Amino acid sequence: MDVMRHCSSFLLPATSTAADSDGVGGTAAPPPAYALVLLNQRLPRFAPLLWQHAQVRMCADGGANRVYDEMPDLFPDEDASAIRNRYKPEAIRGDMDSIRPEVMDFYRTLGTKILDESHDQDTTDLHKCVSYIRDSTPELNNSNLCILVAGALGGRFDHEIGNINVLCRFSDTRIILISDDCLIQLLPRTHRHEIHILSSVEGPHCGLIPIGMPSKSTTTTGLKWDLADTEMKFGGLISTSNIAKEETVTVRSDSDLLWTISIKKPGFASQHEVHKKSI
Repeated sequence: MDVMRHCSSFLLPATSTAADSDGVGGTAAPPPAYALVLLNQRLPRFAPLLWQHAQVRMCADGGANRVYDEMPDLFPDEDASAIRNRYKPEAIRGDMDSIRPEVMDFYRTLGTKILDESHDQDTTDLHKCVSYIRDSTPELNNSNLCILVAGALGGRFDHEIGNINVLCRFSDTRIILISDDCLIQLLPRTHRHEIHILSSVEGPHCGLIPIGMPSKSTTTTGLKWDLADTEMKFGGLISTSNIAKEETVTVRSDSDLLWTISIKKPGFASQHEVHKKSI
């Protein structure tokens, strides 16, 4: 079984990421080809950093309102109009039921593609954006594509579940859901996983959650409460509020798992470590 390697190097300045590439197999992989999708939730404080890493940036419907309204707030000493012109998405896609008309007109004038998919009510705006990135951006290397999704967590629970479902529907594409507080990504059962923990910006709190089906056997290393051929399922045991103890966490499971880890805030101070493998 091949090894899939993971690293949250997109949370570091671009000059710091060369040695922290994600990859599959036993050889060093080229740096990920990042794409960024911004959803209609508050922008994380590090949104400009994600933007800098990405080769393609697009908004899902009302995510354009967030970029227009909130990106200038992240640069309080600069002119708001200059920030809006600087942070221009390449495309806006969705059913267009949330974007304000003046925001759409502003970005259309700057040359942003407006992709109205209001005829499709069977997929979410995130699904539409992921499909566009996979199928319509030849400048990205799909074999090493990693899609960062900002504003994917928080707000309505059904929206969060819809975003998590996109991870499952595109299980062959690396997609990372990001908020100010944490990130979530799918660990497909088709691979063993090595997760390099960047302790300066993430952790220690983390979790592993079976998705789609129960796990009859999950084994980990590098956690404070490791799993050893452990069964996990909803209505039984799942590994929440665990602690990343080592620089590398390894995971092997017979089911797809969600991996989540906390993102540190400036001035982060460790809290009293409390673990519960919830039941």
